[in-house]
Amino acid sequence: MVPYIIRRLLIALPVLFGVTIVNFIIINLAPGNPVEMFIDPNTSTELLNLRKEQLGLNDPLWVQFFHWLGNLLQGNLGFSYSTYEPVSKLILYRMGPTIELMLLALIIGLVIALPIGIISAVKQYSKLDYFVTGTSFFGISIPHFFLGLGLIYIFAVNLQILPAGGMSTLGSEDSFIDKLKHLILPVLVLATGIAGQYVRYVRASLLEVLGHDYLRTARAKGLKEMVVTNKHALKNALIPIITVIGLEIPFLLGGAVITEQVFQWPGMGQLTIQSIMSRDYPTLMALNLLTAFMVLFANLFTDILYSFVDPRIKYK
Repeated sequence: MVPYIIRRLLIALPVLFGVTIVNFIIINLAPGNPVEMFIDPNTSTELLNLRKEQLGLNDPLWVQFFHWLGNLLQGNLGFSYSTYEPVSKLILYRMGPTIELMLLALIIGLVIALPIGIISAVKQYSKLDYFVTGTSFFGISIPHFFLGLGLIYIFAVNLQILPAGGMSTLGSEDSFIDKLKHLILPVLVLATGIAGQYVRYVRASLLEVLGHDYLRTARAKGLKEMVVTNKHALKNALIPIITVIGLEIPFLLGGAVITEQVFQWPGMGQLTIQSIMSRDYPTLMALNLLTAFMVLFANLFTDILYSFVDPRIKYK
């Protein structure tokens, strides 16, 4: 297992390097520059050029890239062009709220999806199966911004029982109950999409396994259908489900951009939007690098989980 992990990490290094090059080129192809975003339109051209020179924006792109890469290798992600804070500090501050929001939504989504997906597969082509299928399509297809705004209108504007956004109520002391109230609506929006998506995956994966001969043998031995489904069938159906769950790991740090913006949740998704709008190149580069790293980590983590779920899979 350890040699396999080392090989994967060595392969990941050139991939991350290639990702940083592509991201740097794409970010710098965008029209405008950070200096023009934060200086009064009446500012003289000389002052603009001076500020560009201070930030290194007048250098050729390859010089700017290797300057950024050199700082990265020293553990320095640079400073934000908009807030003048260290990028690492900005990301660490936003990472906690995003993990809190996304992890809770993922857990709730899976808790809903697994039993419903199993029941839907066992009761294939029944009225319950059709109802679950239709509901899951609703959860997948409804836009997050539309559902979020609808929930805000119902629970925050009309009923006034839940806050419309943010992490805490202004002017009040932080408390668990207050934070929980602020979490309910964004978590509900995200969990709806996650549950709808995973119900389909669980149902399809389980249906593929339920017709196998070893399950007929288990039933012939007198095992109850619940034991056959939950102990034998579900375990072998987990591999494709684990693959999909592994793909969700990067979003735990990347954040839900639209949902965080709708509910003004101070996480990584909102930071991404703010960085794009302000042409904050160092922050965008750090966010893209973090996302790429999490994708590679998720793939490695998923491969390791395979060996625990299926003993036939061995890594050398």
